[in-house]
Amino acid sequence: MNSLEEILEGEKATEELGRRLAPFLRPGDVVALYGELGSGKTCLVRGLARGLGVKEGEVSSPSFTLINEYAGPIPFYHIDCYRLQLREEIRELGLEDYLEGPGISAVEWAERIEDLPEVRLDIFFEILDEHRRRVVLKAGAEIAGRIGWGCRT
Repeated sequence: MNSLEEILEGEKATEELGRRLAPFLRPGDVVALYGELGSGKTCLVRGLARGLGVKEGEVSSPSFTLINEYAGPIPFYHIDCYRLQLREEIRELGLEDYLEGPGISAVEWAERIEDLPEVRLDIFFEILDEHRRRVVLKAGAEIAGRIGWGCRT
C-alpha cells in the first residue's frame, strides 16, 4: 500500500486537493473517506466533483438522501453512510450498483461498509485545529501509479 500525507490549511486547500486528484480517477474507482464530523470529507468531495466537471454549487452533503448522483463526463456518486447504523441498511441500499458501476464513487464514513472494493483510494482526515487537517492518502499500485506517487510509502 502506497501512502502520501499532506497538511491542509482551510476548506479551499481541501477542495483543491480533491480537484487535483480528480483527473487521475477512472470509471469504477472508489474514493473511501474516513474522519470525524467536520474533518473535511465533504469539502474534498466538492473538489473532486469540480475536477470531474460537475457544475460548481451543485454538490451538497447527502446525509439525509444518502446518495447524490451528479452528471458530468463521468457519472459521480457521493455516498454518505453516516446515518446508516446496521449492515442490513447498507446492504438494502444497493451500494454495489454504484461501487461497481460506470461512475466514480466517493464514500463518506466508508468504515461502515464491509465490502469495499479492494482497488480504491482511501483518504483519512485528522483535525489538527480549527483550520488545519492532516490528510493521509493510501492506495494500491494501480491508483497510486496513476496519481504519480507510487514510489512513496
